[in-house]
Amino acid sequence: MAFVISAQSDITDEDRRSRIYSGEVFCLPSRDSIRAFGEFAWDLIDAAFGGHDPLTAHDDLSVEEYVRILGPLKTGFTHHPHSKALLRDVLLDLGADITQTYFDVPKLRVVPPTSYLTAGLGYNYSPHRDTWYSAPQCQNNWWTPILGETDKSCMAFYPEYWQKPTDNSSADFDAYEWNRSSRRDAARYIKDDPRPHPRLSGQEPGSEIRIVGEAGSILSFSGAQLHATVPNTTGHARFSFDFRTISLDDLIAKAGPVNVDSHSTGTSLRDYIRADDYERLPDDVVALYDQGGSPEGVLVFNPSVLEVK
Repeated sequence: MAFVISAQSDITDEDRRSRIYSGEVFCLPSRDSIRAFGEFAWDLIDAAFGGHDPLTAHDDLSVEEYVRILGPLKTGFTHHPHSKALLRDVLLDLGADITQTYFDVPKLRVVPPTSYLTAGLGYNYSPHRDTWYSAPQCQNNWWTPILGETDKSCMAFYPEYWQKPTDNSSADFDAYEWNRSSRRDAARYIKDDPRPHPRLSGQEPGSEIRIVGEAGSILSFSGAQLHATVPNTTGHARFSFDFRTISLDDLIAKAGPVNVDSHSTGTSLRDYIRADDYERLPDDVVALYDQGGSPEGVLVFNPSVLEVK
């Protein structure tokens, strides 16, 4: 197994999944379906910021005003019916079987300059694996820049730690406690972020690879990859969105890379819906992964708690 970067797009979904489980990161060129999704996201962003240029609105607004815009913007994008339809179009375009593929609703990421905001709704993710957030080993991650980005505002990977264990704080992360309070409270945090984001403990992540893409391009990689948000040192905000998918066959087969260092509890699987009809995963499949979660926590996050009163 080794960390590999590939731009090959003429492969089957099954082949791609197998290869990302072996360490490959796919940088897929711009596609019409992804551009359409990005244009829809930008329309929402532009409307939310009103007369302010979204790229430089941080120069005009206080952090508190900025966050008040981000809250309903991000929630509106994630739970918009058209977002789900566009995501399904992307999966069809990429050759996925939408009767067997489940997705977590897409997330809009807004990363203004680090001197302005790095917490809460503008959180800068330090090096982490998504599996530390109670995700299954067969989770597929997808990430796309809405307007393109530079090497000073992109995503970074840490190839030395592909399938190499690290000391980390994932044992402090419980999916159901996260649903109960941490997801709800993101907008509260402006200067710091005390939520239990899993992170490295007392060690450096090693060498770094930054991947830059244009609008309409997309990254496909394993949720077990160690990756991070590159601190934005430009004068413009970075806008991107991402989503996660899983194959029902892979879940049942317990496919994916070996779990080398995740100690989180609970499971994120109840967040997933089937791409063709938005049905939840069968309970018996979720039960295969539902271990050790907090009995006081919340199994399924209710987005209505994010509504602005």
